[in-house]
Amino acid sequence: MKDIEELYEYEVLRNIEQPTMFVVRTQQPVIVLGSMQDSDVLKEDLEFEVRRRRGGGGMVLLQPDDLWVDWWIPSEDARWHNDVHQSSYQAGRWWQEALASSGVQTHLHEGGVEGNEEVRVLCFAGKGPGEIFYDDRKLVGVTQWRVREGVFLSTVLHQGSSDYLANALRDPISGILESIQHHSVQSLGLKEVEGIIENLREISGPWNFRQLLLTA
Repeated sequence: MKDIEELYEYEVLRNIEQPTMFVVRTQQPVIVLGSMQDSDVLKEDLEFEVRRRRGGGGMVLLQPDDLWVDWWIPSEDARWHNDVHQSSYQAGRWWQEALASSGVQTHLHEGGVEGNEEVRVLCFAGKGPGEIFYDDRKLVGVTQWRVREGVFLSTVLHQGSSDYLANALRDPISGILESIQHHSVQSLGLKEVEGIIENLREISGPWNFRQLLLTA
C-alpha cells in the first residue's frame, strides 16, 4: 500500500476525555479509503486528494457540502457499547430520528455487511450495520474505529452523487455505477440541513461540540 495521509490525527483523538461530536466540512473533494483498502485500486491521475480513515468498509468521496458527522465516545460513557453492531445501530438511530423530524421516514439496516463483495470497494455500494436507507437506496453511511479508550463513529449523508468514484477505479467493475446511485440531500430535496444537524446534536447529546474544516 502507498503511504497516504490519514483523515484524522487518530492518536490525538483517542486521548480526548470528553464525549465529542464533530461536524466536519472539507474545503475540496477528497477520496477516503477504508483502513484495509489498497490504494492501487485507484487510477494514478485522479483530480482529487486521497486520504485514509481508520475504520472498515469501502471508499467514499467527501465533498464540501456533505453532512459529515462523527462522534468520539469514551469507553466509560453511557453511550459506549461493547457490541460492535450496537454501536453502529445507535448512530443510525440518531440519524433516523433526526431525519424523521424533517419529514423523512427511513429504514435502519440491522443486519451484517451485505452486497456483492466486488462492488463493496465503494462504501455506498453495499449495506452495513446501522446504515440508513430510503426506498432501498442508501442515504447515510456508517463506519467505526474501536480502541480501548473508546469508539469513533463516522457518518455521512452526501449532498449529491458519488458517480466520480466509479471512474476513479483502476479496473472497471461491471455494474459499479448503478450500485452507487444512493440518495442524497439533493435527491430528497432536503431543506434546512443545518436544522438536521441541530436535531442530531440534540437527539444524541450531550456532547462537547466541535466544527472542523478539512484543508488540503
